[in-house]
Amino acid sequence: MTTTNTHRANQLRPVQFSRLPKRGVLLGLSLAQLVTLTVGLIAFTTAVYMGGGILFGLTSPIWATSLVLSFVPVGGRKIIEWAPITLHWVWRNIGGQLRFRADVVRPRPAGTLALPGDAAALREWVDPETGAAMIQDPHAQTLTAVVGITHPAFVLLDSGEQERRVAGWGRVLATVCRSGRIARVQVSERTVPSSGSGLAEWWARHGVDDDTWPAVTYKELIERAGPAGERHATTIALALDLRAAARQIRAAGGGMKGAASVLRQEMTTFATALRAADLTPTEWLTPGDVAVALRSAYDPAAAPALERHGDIGRSLATAGPVAVTESWDRLRTDSAHHAVLWISEWPRSQVFPGFLSPLLLTSGIQRTFTLICTPVRADVAARDIRRKKVGLLSDAAQRAKIGQIEDAARTAEYHDVIQQESDLTAGHGVLRYTGLVAVSAPSVDELDAAVSAIEQAAVQAACETRRLVGQQAQSFASAALPLCRTI
Repeated sequence: MTTTNTHRANQLRPVQFSRLPKRGVLLGLSLAQLVTLTVGLIAFTTAVYMGGGILFGLTSPIWATSLVLSFVPVGGRKIIEWAPITLHWVWRNIGGQLRFRADVVRPRPAGTLALPGDAAALREWVDPETGAAMIQDPHAQTLTAVVGITHPAFVLLDSGEQERRVAGWGRVLATVCRSGRIARVQVSERTVPSSGSGLAEWWARHGVDDDTWPAVTYKELIERAGPAGERHATTIALALDLRAAARQIRAAGGGMKGAASVLRQEMTTFATALRAADLTPTEWLTPGDVAVALRSAYDPAAAPALERHGDIGRSLATAGPVAVTESWDRLRTDSAHHAVLWISEWPRSQVFPGFLSPLLLTSGIQRTFTLICTPVRADVAARDIRRKKVGLLSDAAQRAKIGQIEDAARTAEYHDVIQQESDLTAGHGVLRYTGLVAVSAPSVDELDAAVSAIEQAAVQAACETRRLVGQQAQSFASAALPLCRTI
């Protein structure tokens, strides 16, 4: 290899994300829009052919409303597309499901998690060999384990080292795709208040506790030290698809014991792939570690105390919130207000792998950035790509017949599908990404200010965000809890 080629190989290469597909059932219209327009068209044609002007005026509210519902956007969506979210919100409000209060008198059933909403069905299983906590979701049919990750600061590395680590992470994701038994991978990077535990550990190792005045004073200062800053913690959750791994589970003895054995194999393979990518996995989180993570998410004010005193708050049976109140666009828990943002659009132009630095390096804001990766089997991905190609070509032909001009957005979407097909043919894995940001603050005013700062940081990262409404409790459980749950 020549010197020029070697220099180019060490340069960090830009990447480009696929656009969010916006193709509907017909001519870019969704099913809800087509149904609404059909109702309005029936009313309009009936008035024209049967009643003339009088019936035309009587039916005008029907077809006029259908046009407004189908084409007028509100908050980035057509009005008719808000109907399912609004109806579900009203139904939950009528049923009293927007408020949760823990029953401290009646204990939870053994093996369950003290979480609100549909997360109350989650079950706990402790792996006898590794001691890791495995969380079973009986509805989604998944079994999840969580591992902590330590890594050097990516932005401080030179371009060649960054490129090598990006390639290593790509091999980790390729390993997940080839397995065929992994339902989801959740990467969570959160900011937590520094508890001063480092000072306490240093004093325990090097201090001289001889009851003298300097020793007593220094010890009291350490005990009273509150959060002096913040630190970043990264975890990766691995969810086993119990349906896809049914044959292997039966071969391993069946039941939860067999499922734990299969997940343990995936955990070993995944940890090996992480080490090969120069990522250092810690021990898989125990039930106590998971309990601290859950409690800290719902009660951020208690996080420093839980970190400093490792013997409290480590029971999953009591790790959930004491009180939760959900409103349209925010969530109130024990000691904080929360709001969840969805990354609705990734960068449309080419960007370098460190493009999220403005979002991840924001200081003074307590937030959790979560990336949910859903692997797609190669055969399923190939069928999906073919279906998209046929749909895009059919829509283009239909628009040509009615005289519509092809715009650049649809052309770019078609090129994205072609690029995905090329990558799949080259042997790369296909994953679907969902980005969520959970922002927390002690008060509503501070929360609004923090959300504005995160939205501005997302703009600097060339991303578009949208504040989720009508589903804040479920989205918070997906964004802030390392349990591999989806919205």
